[in-house]
Amino acid sequence: MFLGRPSPNPSLGPPGERPAPPNPSASTGCILLGPLYPPAPPGVLLRTSQDPHPPPQCPLALGGSGGPPGTEEAQKQADGAEGEWREWAGWLVQDRGLPGFQISEGLFSLTFLLTPSYGYRGRDSRSNLFVLRSGEVVYFIACVVVLYRPGGGPGGSGGGGQRHYLGHTDCVRCLAVHPDGVRVASGQTAGVDKDGKPLQPVVHIWDSEKLHKLQEIGLGVFERGVGALAFSVSDQGSFLCVVDDSNEHMLSVWDWNRGAKLVEIKSTNDSVLAVGFNPRDSSCIVTSGKSHVHFWNWSPGGGAQGNGGLTRKQGVFGKYKKPKFVPCFVFLPDGDILTGDSEGTILTWGRSPPDSRTPGRGGAKETFGIIAQTRAHEGSIFALCLLRDGTVLSGGGRDRRLVQWGPGLTALQEAEIPEQFGAVRAIAEGLGSELLVGTTKNALLRGDLTQGFSPVIQGHTDELWGLCTHPSLNRFLTCGHDRQLCLWDGESHALAWSLDLKETGLCADFHPSGKVVAVGLNTGRWLVLDTETREIVSDVTDGNEQLSVVRYSPDGMYLAIGSHDNMIYIYSVSSDGAKCNRFGRCVGHSSFITHLDWSKDGSFIMSNSGDYEILYWDVAGGCKLLRNRYESRDREWATYTCVLGFHVYGVWPDGSDGTDINSLCRSHNERVVAVADDFCKVHLFLYPCARAKAPSRKYGGHGSHVTSVRFTHDDSHLISLGGKDASIFQWRMLGGGGTPSRTPSLSPASSLDV
Repeated sequence: MFLGRPSPNPSLGPPGERPAPPNPSASTGCILLGPLYPPAPPGVLLRTSQDPHPPPQCPLALGGSGGPPGTEEAQKQADGAEGEWREWAGWLVQDRGLPGFQISEGLFSLTFLLTPSYGYRGRDSRSNLFVLRSGEVVYFIACVVVLYRPGGGPGGSGGGGQRHYLGHTDCVRCLAVHPDGVRVASGQTAGVDKDGKPLQPVVHIWDSEKLHKLQEIGLGVFERGVGALAFSVSDQGSFLCVVDDSNEHMLSVWDWNRGAKLVEIKSTNDSVLAVGFNPRDSSCIVTSGKSHVHFWNWSPGGGAQGNGGLTRKQGVFGKYKKPKFVPCFVFLPDGDILTGDSEGTILTWGRSPPDSRTPGRGGAKETFGIIAQTRAHEGSIFALCLLRDGTVLSGGGRDRRLVQWGPGLTALQEAEIPEQFGAVRAIAEGLGSELLVGTTKNALLRGDLTQGFSPVIQGHTDELWGLCTHPSLNRFLTCGHDRQLCLWDGESHALAWSLDLKETGLCADFHPSGKVVAVGLNTGRWLVLDTETREIVSDVTDGNEQLSVVRYSPDGMYLAIGSHDNMIYIYSVSSDGAKCNRFGRCVGHSSFITHLDWSKDGSFIMSNSGDYEILYWDVAGGCKLLRNRYESRDREWATYTCVLGFHVYGVWPDGSDGTDINSLCRSHNERVVAVADDFCKVHLFLYPCARAKAPSRKYGGHGSHVTSVRFTHDDSHLISLGGKDASIFQWRMLGGGGTPSRTPSLSPASSLDV
């Protein structure tokens, strides 16, 4: 490859004003450093035929006049070399067939692999927790279906491991597992792409061992989203029942192997929360939801495609109080059905004599009526689970109790879920006597009724914005609208500790020592906490508007606080980071502060605001605004998180309105920059990114706007936060060896934490 003439780039200024690159490393060719020049990979040849600054002395460098001895011959060789010229990070490159660097769509051999995801979607979804034949637990968060092996596996000893199905383009809302315990169906909600075009809801059926999609059904058929799913049982799982989220909650039955819809009917205008096939008879389907239990009979040969093969019987509550919701039900081995409702009661539905008015396969079908009522919980019953020994487990909402029921619904034993994890959302039976419990506070618990339960997966429950990574350890801290401040261990993929802030946390930053962390809140208040004791060592308020950014200087001597009152507050910091004293204010922005960065010498700040200003400040000189921005053109920045800047303007796509990019972070080695956008994607660019329409790699998985991205201290991982989906993803950086694919994405439908 040959790196030659700099391509026209107005942000770099006229050629005569560009600084000369520093001395290179002769062992790897010419390495260009500094804010205006991209680092050249090994095996790159350089020349600057129009720039008055010749390249430095380097065995592989090709210079113009004033270059080192011997470069004229090298210049002739380069001029005669074959290869297509392309643009790379503001330079023209020519492929010379040299090792160490390859031109591709992304123009760099680095990529991300999703390793662990933090969190579980129990807050607002059901049918979200199952155990596969392999012993893996399957659940979902955002657009990712997670296969988790507790206590070991790919993730390392004792900490569990994760694999991921990544085939969905929007948030997953429900799951169903095939009777073989291997194949899985997952339904996604509707959405829109970055151009505003609708993304239609769809169901994927996929192999959990190979993470390979087997079938896709319902594209263009379902409306708004897929609310509930169920495989048939008695016929080896040949059929799949789907209820969508349209106004009529359309119920359809599919021959999923052929991708063919067999029957479809309007079910009800009320919410449908659960669906299931009778395990003894696939022609019987049950649905439940808001104020109803419906018993359906259908015959695959009962009519043409449409609703000719489906008939409905409504469950009659009679003398029993009609509940507002029936969130769950379960089939018993003897053919009876148990339903759990919002009154905290379990109703037993028994078989009634055949009704000749209800046709079906083989003649008239049995219907169901209530034969018993059992008071089980205070508040709603969210989950029922039939265990292998024939007993039933119920999970309560308000009382957070798990109760095991024997024959005749006799209570055998119970346990209470700790309040910090919320109510029971879903129950699954694991290996041996182990139970898995999903909760409404997005936690996944593991244990049994005797020994109790402990968390294996935890997450936030509301929109996330605050993120910072530890300066020397693989740890990171998050905060958001759920008022929780959480410190995560990136090695064990677990929560180290959490703290109730009592207010919404929007931003955070570690002191360079890592001993304290500053957290900005939505009230103008900010805290400094000891990371070991969690003790608040400073509590300060600046104004009464929300804080959007807090940032320590690289030497830890100053702390900058960016506020929505248009000001940047500067504090001097003690050596241990515990004490802060007001040093000054940076006044000059005409809108709220969005991002800021310190220079490497800790004397200057670059800041962005809501009206797209880029301002530079001399902090050491008294927090003065630098009127001549060209004085800061070649200044080196300790971090680069400002989304507006000459070094990163190429990350913005065409037609952007200025709010499409929420966060940006340059790697510590200054080779790449990660970007979080409003369209659920994380992007990876080369740094500097100083030209329009720069190529990038794009990574999906989030189901909402991505609010923040940060590299870990050694650049081995990238952390990204989802907004409304409350998801936290940890991406592992893969680099060097492979040839990047022309499609900037992860593997087609899967990832593995190794």
